[in-house]
Amino acid sequence: MTTTARVTVIGVGNEYRRDDGVGWAVVARLAEHARTRPLPGRTSLVVCDGDPARLISHWDGADLAIVVDAAHTHPGQPGRVHRLVMDDGRIAAADRATSSHGLGLGDAVELARELDHLPRRLIVYAVEGADCSPGAGLSAPVEAAAARLAEQIAQQIARHHDGVGNR
Repeated sequence: MTTTARVTVIGVGNEYRRDDGVGWAVVARLAEHARTRPLPGRTSLVVCDGDPARLISHWDGADLAIVVDAAHTHPGQPGRVHRLVMDDGRIAAADRATSSHGLGLGDAVELARELDHLPRRLIVYAVEGADCSPGAGLSAPVEAAAARLAEQIAQQIARHHDGVGNR
């Protein structure tokens, strides 16, 4: 018997705050990718403002949830991508990065664990931004990171689907 993986990619942020819209931009790139090369399995592409309850509703029941958001670090390197992976229901990070809009991702993970609504696997990509002032469009380094990250996530979804689909 084979199972079909349910994968959810959640772009977090605000597309009208420049680099804060990187999550939405990655989801838009993945949607464009899917027009010519469909994503495997049951893959959902959604955007969200980062509210913990909405995050939980988007990833509930997923085998793999991927969250993409903008981040601020000090000192910053615009376009640098941090990868965080859920480990035993907690987010572990190799680098210190915080959301550009106070995302309560840790709170969402804790609440989801208490409610038994965690995805099997949760990966967060936090992209360091240069400019989160009002306006549309990403800075050049964040735009380049979004393009690379969208391709990387598409490949990750394919690998995940192959691994789950062959059980």
